[in-house]
Parts: sequence; structure tokens; C-alpha cells
Amino acid sequence: MGIQDIIEGKKQWRAHMARVKALPPDYQIVYKQIQKYLFKVGGGTLLSGIVDFFQEGVADGKGVLELIGNDVAAFCDDLVNDSRTSSLGGNLSVTTRERSGCSNRDI
Repeated sequence: MGIQDIIEGKKQWRAHMARVKALPPDYQIVYKQIQKYLFKVGGGTLLSGIVDFFQEGVADGKGVLELIGNDVAAFCDDLVNDSRTSSLGGNLSVTTRERSGCSNRDI
């Protein structure tokens, strides 16, 4: 990894965090909990898809707990398990959407 890769990675991270900071406060709090959890279990690559999911939830006028349920850790467990068995491609899997009560139409 060269210096250019490091610089590009920092630019991408700053842009990602700017998207997080644009979310409502309750979404930011839950995002930080999810981020902490995923960094511990090695699922940090899923964070971009979570921000996309949250932005869509905000656009639909939903509260963050309507999207993920009341148990943040269970949501993370489902997300990590789903990511190990399927390719997310930047989006949350169907199982996670079903668990959250969202249909494909909602996402």
C-alpha cells in the first residue's frame, strides 16, 4: 500500500463520515453503536451499505428503530451472518430487510 492509497482511503473515509453526520441524531447514535460492533467482529466493510440503508429510511420518514428493530446487536449479528453467506454489493441483504420489517419496495 503506497502513500496514494492511504490518502485515497482517508478521503473516502471522510466522505463516508460526512454522510453519517448528515443523518438525524438518533441515526448517528445507532450508526456509532453498529460501527463499534462491526469493527470488533471484522465487518467494517458493511458500513457504507448501512449508511445507504439509513439514508433511505430517513427519506421514507422512518425512525431508525423501525428499520433495525430494538436490538442493535441482533441486527448486527444478522448483518454479519448474512454477509458471510451472500454478496451484499453495497446493499443490505433480503434477510436483514425482512428482519427489520422493510420490504424490497421500501429499500
